[in-house]
Amino acid sequence: MPPPPSSHTPDSTTQVIQISRLSFLACGLLFLALASPALAWPEAFAWTLVIPFLVAAWVVRVRTVVGPDGVVARSTFSTTTIPWESLKGIRFPKRGWARATLTDDSEVALPVVTFGRLPQLAQASGGRITDPYAAAREAEAARESSAGDSPEDAEPTTDARDDVTETDSDTESK
Repeated sequence: MPPPPSSHTPDSTTQVIQISRLSFLACGLLFLALASPALAWPEAFAWTLVIPFLVAAWVVRVRTVVGPDGVVARSTFSTTTIPWESLKGIRFPKRGWARATLTDDSEVALPVVTFGRLPQLAQASGGRITDPYAAAREAEAARESSAGDSPEDAEPTTDARDDVTETDSDTESK
């Protein structure tokens, strides 16, 4: 059961986190790179022309969908649906994609989810996943609003070193 909505909890929307479609450009370039040897010696290298299509199929398939019902992780050969009640937390390993920790302490990889996608996850989860960037944005906005309130009321600051004249005895000529 989802937490009750409140004034500070954003409305949840479904977010699809997937590999950029710009990756198809790389698939095309890979096809061109493999076409030369395939045309030069078709008996040996013609099979390599399948590789760019497999990579393109992988780009289309792999994704993580976050919505009001839970998280759906679609990897190359499997799809895992995680309801919100089963989600204990999210871990971001040093390398690779995020991992969802379930209540039974098992882990499920969340394809394409990185730490930079956390605001997108937080928005789609309806507050179930917290956004660490939100606190930083709020603090920055508060600092900017307090600094911009009344600059004419602020007293000018002076450095105490500006008022004192010192002589250095080592630099005086003898």
